[in-house]
Amino acid sequence: MRYLALCTDYDGTLAHDGRVDAATLAALEDLRISGRKLVMVTGREMPDLKRVFDRLELFDLVVAENGALIYDPASRQERALVEAPPEKFVAELKRRGVDRISVGRCIVATWEPHEKVVLETIRDLGLELQVIFNKGAVMVLPGGMNKAAGTKAALKELDISVHNTLGVGDAENDHAFLNICECSAAVANALPALKETADIQLKASHGAGVTELIRELLADDLAGRAGLLKRHEILLGRDGDAEVTLPPYGLSALVVGTSGGGKSTLTTGLIERLNQQHYNFCVIDPEGDYDVLEDAAVLGSPDRAPSVDECMQLLAKPNQNAVINLVGLAFSDRPAFFMSLFGRIRDLRAKTGRPHWLIVDEVHHVLPAEWKPAELNLPQELDGVLMISVGPSAVSATAIGLVETVIVIGEKPAEMLREFAEANGKAAPTSPFDKLPKGEALIWHKNAAEAPRHVVIEPSTTERRRHVRKYAEGALPEERSFYFRGPEQKLNLRAPNLIVFMDLADGVDAETWLYHWRRRDVSKWMESCIKDEELTAQVRELEQKLRDDAEASRKAVREVIEGKYTLPAENSGAS
Repeated sequence: MRYLALCTDYDGTLAHDGRVDAATLAALEDLRISGRKLVMVTGREMPDLKRVFDRLELFDLVVAENGALIYDPASRQERALVEAPPEKFVAELKRRGVDRISVGRCIVATWEPHEKVVLETIRDLGLELQVIFNKGAVMVLPGGMNKAAGTKAALKELDISVHNTLGVGDAENDHAFLNICECSAAVANALPALKETADIQLKASHGAGVTELIRELLADDLAGRAGLLKRHEILLGRDGDAEVTLPPYGLSALVVGTSGGGKSTLTTGLIERLNQQHYNFCVIDPEGDYDVLEDAAVLGSPDRAPSVDECMQLLAKPNQNAVINLVGLAFSDRPAFFMSLFGRIRDLRAKTGRPHWLIVDEVHHVLPAEWKPAELNLPQELDGVLMISVGPSAVSATAIGLVETVIVIGEKPAEMLREFAEANGKAAPTSPFDKLPKGEALIWHKNAAEAPRHVVIEPSTTERRRHVRKYAEGALPEERSFYFRGPEQKLNLRAPNLIVFMDLADGVDAETWLYHWRRRDVSKWMESCIKDEELTAQVRELEQKLRDDAEASRKAVREVIEGKYTLPAENSGAS
């Protein structure tokens, strides 16, 4: 489910003239049965609310006093989020002739036309208080406190992201909490200003409008309204002046392309923008490429494989992004580990909606082509999953058959599109390119009538930092490491990164160094494994100029490597 919680105002939304009718109560009960949570968000004080509404047990939490107080109907416990305005403030209001004052645990309220006196009193006493208006009511709270702040606190208590919430209201003070909900709705009797900003304008008023919304939610989780939420979509790139985006929920996509074509740059950029919009992600990282992502905790290292239980303990934390590094896990164990973890993540998503995206890099490590369909415990749909691989044929055909969208980069777009289409039983679309320039892609939705769309990929701001750390300090797998073996193959010195390479290069004898240098093994490694075109070109030039000078060539290679890869991260070009 995308929407795990409904947050609703009381007066003017659920209630008409302070009362909730039987049909609305029945709809609330049905919502509870569906497993979703209910949160009431009201400006009322709790004694007053209890007096007019005797079905609080329908709600998991009540956010009262315009966000300042959380009440748990099950335990009947209250928790104030802020301190109450000082007694001298209330006393001064009364002295200045303000009547009809209501004092809650955190809120002081009165009615228009007393707002001028209230504002003057706050100013004269030098208090850090704010005034919130709501259909003639004048509510005074500590600065920064409103329905949005209270709703966030309640959702945190319920372990639910704002991206998995639906909100409904009718008045001025509802703007704040509706704005933080993934989807917002306004009942038909709502103020025009609220209707203008809400995603959904309901046809019915008051409780009947809430019932209308609940019935639609229970029918299809508002799937028919997805087009209203374009503002949440994640930017992939641009087709001319038009933005090309991916959905933040329900994504099912595969990124494929030849080595060095820019898959990691594309993926890192998407992760950046997910994080900027506060969607949660989990990266399955078979090669240790993503351990420098901001706001993400890393589990696993070359020396220690993570356990599934450890991964789930990390992912269970609210707002926690994770990178699961599988470098320390044997290749043969990776598919079983992934399937076990994936099953647990699906269970977590059913309860919390998180992680919103599961990103599986080098997916052929965990869902290889040779796996038989009977061995796969995959669901009927792959929602919220982005997979990356060298090509569709390298991945289990069963998994490819569950993918809706393919994003192709690199040198063989026609071949990639054909492989993806064949795995899905579709006619292969025509590629408008024989080779895609770096930084460009084709995106094709297998169930859409449109031809593949050309996209100029939105750049990543952290890819340079990620690339630098991976190749300078990380641990490349054995097949991508450099080996100093010498002319008689007596040595077997492995360099899994550039720093180790430089240290070994300085330490081996001149004969061993020149053996590899003259064979151009160094530039070949830079090209095929480090995948840095600029560095490769520089080393090739040195191989020509300094063919027979061991000391000068070693020194020159160190200088060009250090010029690009061993600077501190803050000076390496990341922004």
